[in-house]
Amino acid sequence: MTDMQNSVATTLEINGQSYVFHPGETVLNVAQRNGIDIPTLCHDPRLEPAGACRTCLVEIEGARRLMPSCATPASAGAKVTSENARIDRHRKTLLGLYLTDHPDAKKSKERRTTNQLLEMAESCSAPTHWPNLTNLRPSRPGDRNPYIDFDAEACILCARCTRYCDEVESVSAITLAGRAAETTISTADGRSLLDTSCELCGGCIDTCPTGAMAEKRPITRGEKHEEELTKVRTTCNFCGVGCQLDLNVDPDGNDGTGKVIKVTSPEPGTTSNDGNLCVKGRFAYDFIHHTDRLTYPLVRDENGQLQRATWEEALKRTAEGLLGVKEAHGADALAFVSSSRCTIEENYLVQKISRAAIGTNNVHQCAAT
Repeated sequence: MTDMQNSVATTLEINGQSYVFHPGETVLNVAQRNGIDIPTLCHDPRLEPAGACRTCLVEIEGARRLMPSCATPASAGAKVTSENARIDRHRKTLLGLYLTDHPDAKKSKERRTTNQLLEMAESCSAPTHWPNLTNLRPSRPGDRNPYIDFDAEACILCARCTRYCDEVESVSAITLAGRAAETTISTADGRSLLDTSCELCGGCIDTCPTGAMAEKRPITRGEKHEEELTKVRTTCNFCGVGCQLDLNVDPDGNDGTGKVIKVTSPEPGTTSNDGNLCVKGRFAYDFIHHTDRLTYPLVRDENGQLQRATWEEALKRTAEGLLGVKEAHGADALAFVSSSRCTIEENYLVQKISRAAIGTNNVHQCAAT
């Protein structure tokens, strides 16, 4: 095959420009990789394409109707148009229909999270004056689970939450239930999530584009909206996997010292955990501001009472104590035990202190048992 033939076989056109694609990619994959914005509500790169929301429809030369770019495989020589009057008319009409039974911006802000549907409708000037319809989707009020709240009125049935639960977590705790306008997100027999196979990982919250699935605590506590918070990237401290997460901090909280309002996960594909977190990583953050938490070192004075000290003083006292035991009883009188909650770098340093600084091989890590 010549270079020209090979080029034709692996390229398509989007808005008149030629782009290389790889086997298995969709039109949306190629567009996003090349910085071409095609709006979508039901797409999540971790999930199989569903083509449910219809916001990503594009024109493909030779096709009789608009095609969902998220579910249309890239094909050699295809000519795709992502922006024209026909597509613009379709998006405005579609989003206008979505808005007819969707909460307004004021009510949406009560969810304390972003609503991609409202943002998309505003950006494309979708009609907002159409008559409102009564939302018929049943909700699950009073679910006693402590973390996840479901608002059926904000749901657009993109099925990202149910697909995530099935395809990523392999749990299938939630599913689409009902028919027609009464279709909703439910559990077996409408049970609480605590009575299902749900692991409370919160992945449904992370993938939901409208805030229909949201974290309970920021809502019930009346915390600031997510847009008013500062995201701080850090490493989860609950195990040694090293999942990355974002602390959502209210800079004015705790009398100006800052307060962690909630935890969210980075965008899929940007970190090693691919935007996934477990129940501890996403929801177990109240310890950060717990009144019993030590926030500074303590050392014992001459009377054996714990007194506040600087880190320099505490580290010096620790080193003196370890070296004193070594001098009096030998290096093997000491042993070091590290934690699986530490990062691999921290565990490496523990064994280096044991072997190189103290001179003993009595070092263990609890995950090895």
